[in-house]
Amino acid sequence: MFHSCKTPEVAVEKLIELYDAACEHARSALTRGHAYDNVVYPKLIVEVMEWKPIDRTVAYGYVDNVGRYSSAISRPELMRDYLLEMLEALVDNYPCKIEVGPSNIPIAPEYIDGAPPAQGRSDVPKPTLDDIDDAIVDGAWTAFHGDELPLCYFTPQRFDIACRRIEHYTGIAIDSVQKYILFTNYDMHTSEFVRYALTELERPDSRYTKLCLPNGLTVSVGEAAANGTQLDLGSAYQMPRFDLCTARGDGITMINIGVGPSNAKTVTDCLAVLRPECWVMIGHCAGLDARMRIGDLILGNAYQRRDHILNDRIALDIPIPAVPEVQRTLENAVLEVYGENQDLMRTGTVLSTDDRNWEWHTHSDLWQILRGSTAVAVDMESSALAANGYRYRIPYGTLLSVSDLPLHAVPKLPAGAQAFYSSSKEAHVMCAVRAVETMAEAPMKLRTRKLRRAIGEVPFR
Repeated sequence: MFHSCKTPEVAVEKLIELYDAACEHARSALTRGHAYDNVVYPKLIVEVMEWKPIDRTVAYGYVDNVGRYSSAISRPELMRDYLLEMLEALVDNYPCKIEVGPSNIPIAPEYIDGAPPAQGRSDVPKPTLDDIDDAIVDGAWTAFHGDELPLCYFTPQRFDIACRRIEHYTGIAIDSVQKYILFTNYDMHTSEFVRYALTELERPDSRYTKLCLPNGLTVSVGEAAANGTQLDLGSAYQMPRFDLCTARGDGITMINIGVGPSNAKTVTDCLAVLRPECWVMIGHCAGLDARMRIGDLILGNAYQRRDHILNDRIALDIPIPAVPEVQRTLENAVLEVYGENQDLMRTGTVLSTDDRNWEWHTHSDLWQILRGSTAVAVDMESSALAANGYRYRIPYGTLLSVSDLPLHAVPKLPAGAQAFYSSSKEAHVMCAVRAVETMAEAPMKLRTRKLRRAIGEVPFR
């Protein structure tokens, strides 16, 4: 039975009610041996009754035609604010009818918090990759040519497996992931971030409420001074995550994703379902210009993709543009942290490779690799993070620090690298932190039309 909902608020509350009831029924059925029936995701339907021209500057909440738009939804309580904002945008722009009811998609117990094991019951659905793909994100023909068009980018099964994998890789539940995400591949950056977080939590006027650590510990306001010198920042997980939280969820998450473009794709494939406002890479790179110095900053404004990680999703002839709203904010943050002297920073193309020892070639081979390129830096992760941000319509940016100059007789060696790390880590992290804090003050400025497609687009952000 579907319920007509007069307002977005009513619709979101009904989604939560139906989802919670289905999960509670599942837990009861598995505990007591009852039939595992009616355990399905709720479905949201928006029927756009009349098309009309709208504000041409909006980045979401628009459609090309009248019709029925629908999606089955998982974890509506977690996504409450997002769903409410998206529905309000639609109903503000067009005359709409909203309905909520049960879908025909069963929820596997592995995706339900607190559900006991199914213990081999044949009537209980199993999680299967057959139901998980990115057809909507990648604009598959069939995803946009049915009787009902998609409202959002992800199916509920895709959402659920992504959430479970975030927990698997980072060690803590998804509930505290914030809307602004920093990626690094150095423990020293996460240590600096934690140091900053503890300082903030000691301030009586701080907007932050707690710090969630990958070992499961949470440090709240008022506890920072007592715990700051005793924290164990070690983690048994592949991608340790640190969440500096606000009451509205618009704080900062930092994740040490390790090395390589595959890791970068893996983590962003998962985080994308939570619809963050922005993600930024802060890492190190090889400088390609003899005028550079160790510690110079590179603000990536273009990406040369030699990492091969997303070539089958985004063709190499499709440009990955810089996002000006992110670029300007990062540049201003560098100015704030380093002062008026901007000689140490330059914008330019970042070449990303999947070969850590890319420079171990003959001079003639390197000449051929770089011939015609305007790249000023080489790293491994930035292009994958930017390309997946482009793909998932999530604003992205890159702020790298030059750690070696391999073409100019300054290779990365232990002694020099450690000295560089020690002198640069705090300022580098603080540039990124200041930037995303500025973005959080005016998130609508990030709601860019530049990442939206001409075809294969959904109404929701």
